[in-house]
Amino acid sequence: MTRAVFFDVDGVLVDGYHARPEAQQHRWNANLQADLGIDPERFQQEFIYDIFMKKVIIGQTSLVEALERRLPALGYNGSTMTVLNYWLSHDSAINQPVLDVVRQLGARSDLRLYIATNQEHLRANWLWSHLGFAALFEDMFYSARIGALKPHQDYFDFIEKRIGPQIEPPLLFDDTPKVIDGARRAGWEAIQFDTVQDLTSHPWIAARLD
Repeated sequence: MTRAVFFDVDGVLVDGYHARPEAQQHRWNANLQADLGIDPERFQQEFIYDIFMKKVIIGQTSLVEALERRLPALGYNGSTMTVLNYWLSHDSAINQPVLDVVRQLGARSDLRLYIATNQEHLRANWLWSHLGFAALFEDMFYSARIGALKPHQDYFDFIEKRIGPQIEPPLLFDDTPKVIDGARRAGWEAIQFDTVQDLTSHPWIAARLD
């Protein structure tokens, strides 16, 4: 029998946003002001918190539509697509040690690899196709597709219906404590991820690495 193993994106597969700010290695918007004239703090407060996390990331509003509405208020009157491309391309710092482990695991027949992440549609497609996650994982379960965020029970219920009955509980590596708690309430085994050692030292995973 195979076991389903899940990986979060930001803070695990990608060195972007991390649940613990002190552990964050890469900020996609570090040069946003210099490059596009958009204040990153205002963007975070007035777009990410006010629109993105409330509507876009669960698929109720498209990212392009939301950017079109809010960018002028942030003092940006250029191309929305320029901002979108900047965001996607700068928020793509692969956590290579983790991907190396994923590739090793992918050679085995006793597990199935998946992504479990809070994403909107465009970035999910970018991760899947442009960053090559499609070659490493069987499927990507993301919040805009599901219509619910981790750690809501509906999120985990959706996944379980897609992957079918499991002999062993799904195994999730995630950097967000509340997601860890939610996954455990759903009956999953969930591991707090800070560094690649949290992955490689897990007994079930370690037994399957060369």
